[in-house]
Amino acid sequence: MTMMRLSAGIHAATLPVLLLVASFSSRAAEAPVPPQVEAKAWILMDYYSGKVLTASNADERHDPASLTKIMASYVIGQAMKAGKIHDDDLVTIGQDAWATGNPILKGSSLMFLKPGDRIPVAELNKGVVIQSGNDASIALADYVAGSQDAFVGLMNNYVQALGLKNTHFKTVHGLDADGQYSTARDMALLGQALIRDVLAEYALHKEKEFTFNNIKQHNRNRLLWSTNLQVDGIKTGHTAGAGNNLVASATQGEQRLISVVLGAATDAIRFRESEKLLTWGFRFYETITPIKADKPFASQRVWFGDRKEVRLGVAEDAAITLPKDRAKELKASFTLNEPQLTAPLKKNQIVGTIDFQLNGKTIEQRPLVAMDEVKEGSVFGRMWDFVLMKLQGWFGKWLG
Repeated sequence: MTMMRLSAGIHAATLPVLLLVASFSSRAAEAPVPPQVEAKAWILMDYYSGKVLTASNADERHDPASLTKIMASYVIGQAMKAGKIHDDDLVTIGQDAWATGNPILKGSSLMFLKPGDRIPVAELNKGVVIQSGNDASIALADYVAGSQDAFVGLMNNYVQALGLKNTHFKTVHGLDADGQYSTARDMALLGQALIRDVLAEYALHKEKEFTFNNIKQHNRNRLLWSTNLQVDGIKTGHTAGAGNNLVASATQGEQRLISVVLGAATDAIRFRESEKLLTWGFRFYETITPIKADKPFASQRVWFGDRKEVRLGVAEDAAITLPKDRAKELKASFTLNEPQLTAPLKKNQIVGTIDFQLNGKTIEQRPLVAMDEVKEGSVFGRMWDFVLMKLQGWFGKWLG
């Protein structure tokens, strides 16, 4: 595993000048030039670090089309995770999920449900994810929330919870509707949440086909068949208003990338451009985790507490995405929010900032937290610490 240079002091150690010259003389310090993408908006993001590697019009609002079903899938996954619905629950299909009786559904992607049928949740879920069935989306929305409107309400609640700043849903399926929009950035964040929070639900997105009622349909995400990339999701979308959209995720070793392409002119272009983005990202970037949540980064004196030192680290693994072959040059240091740490301290309380630097420039920051709870010490202990702090202050100034 590639090692990096870490400094757990208040200031990072400076690399020798000769080493810096050797490190940068053979290649430019600038990030690799990103590819040109033939679409209205796009983004490429590392899943673990959340770093955006390249983007264009990432916060411009567009019609999501069937990318809406990523959020529908997230809501369904959360309901299953919470035990509110189960794979073997039987859902009675209503009139609103029948294409023949619902003009909105005519000519769109369907699972071909019939009113009165009793279909297991697992089958309907595959119909939503694999077949992009608009009728299946309606049937599951009715079952999970009681109505489509109520399900849309749940979708928009998760929009707020996930911090998606430019997304609003009006339908459970993504067919064109006034006031429905999202962005490349929000779709990347939503894809990240789907993988992180409901992994069992996300696993459905790599299935290549699904047969229901003797009708076999293939997953519309053709990148699942790519021989160049290990793609395991996520979702296509197309309407006349949206153009051709695709959110895709692929892995290479321990790295995972998420790409979003919105408003491509044709079906073929969205796949070609998504593959281009993912290939470029894996070629020029790597993601490492120099500081893990269960390992201390440093320890620090704490005053007025029931212990003298506290371990400092991160609450979540600090994944960092770097240009390839730069990990050895990465340095880290921390600064505290206050000159001294004083009790009480809660576990995972933020007490400072970790700075990650390349070539003397900060490229990423993570919150520095207390890894252990520190309670107030005894009265005598606090009085003694007060005296020691005063002495330290006096002698420190005198020695300086």
